[in-house]
Amino acid sequence: MTDDVELRRLAIRRADMKLAFRSHLMAYVVVNAGLTAIYVMTSFGDYFWPIWPMLGWGIGLGAHAASVYMNGEGIRDRLIEEELEKLRRSRP
Repeated sequence: MTDDVELRRLAIRRADMKLAFRSHLMAYVVVNAGLTAIYVMTSFGDYFWPIWPMLGWGIGLGAHAASVYMNGEGIRDRLIEEELEKLRRSRP
């Protein structure tokens, strides 16, 4: 029964991480669409300034995606497992 509880806890954590990434992605799309709309309404044809927030935030979004989707498990999950193993080995 403990294995099922642990698997469920892990599944919930992974699902939460994926939902958080999707929320982050939606915020990125909505905000940058708004910035682009402001650009089009005010200075279309001039210097495309919305590229800078898109690039800066895009780097963070890419890092978030990598932490959630790389190698089938998140970096956080691997770090937690490593710390658990260290703690188990250090017990008397």
